Amino acid sequence: MARAPVSLLKTILYAVLLYHLTGGVSLAQKPVVYKGKKEKLPLAVAPQPIAFSHKKHAAVGLACLQCHAGATGKTQAGLPNTEQCMVCHDAMMADRPEVKKLAEAHRRGEKVKWVRVYRVPDFVFFSHASHLKAGEQCASCHGPVDQRDVLAKEISTSMTHCMNCHAARKASNDCSLCHQLGH
Repeated sequence: MARAPVSLLKTILYAVLLYHLTGGVSLAQKPVVYKGKKEKLPLAVAPQPIAFSHKKHAAVGLACLQCHAGATGKTQAGLPNTEQCMVCHDAMMADRPEVKKLAEAHRRGEKVKWVRVYRVPDFVFFSHASHLKAGEQCASCHGPVDQRDVLAKEISTSMTHCMNCHAARKASNDCSLCHQLGH
């Protein structure tokens, strides 16, 4: 009987060792976990120019997409203009100081200069629409915004976090999905 080559024996021993080290689970069954630098979260941002409570607006029945309608068909979710806000606030709580700031911006035709909470680098392409079409909820990437009076960045926007999320959902992690290579 011919003896197996040493390299084959080493490969078999290595496979048996890995099998036992992984608790009898093959590596193909283990989820892929990408590792990278951890973000320190939650991360507070500068105060908003007008105090705005997502919690209060959600409590009266407003859904994310009513104010961030661009999320369904565009890459960016967008923000409501002052005219959209004034549909309700022309009469509701018009005497409140923050609503007065909103009304003044509307009267002058100015946009509110909201402070961004979530941002990806310029070289990253992110589409809200494609994530919603895939069945993701806003809270998957933004956290429980509907429970917050003041927003802070609660969910990482790091490449590692996104790749782990994609791996867990069996979504593509192809580089060109998020990076416009060659442009």
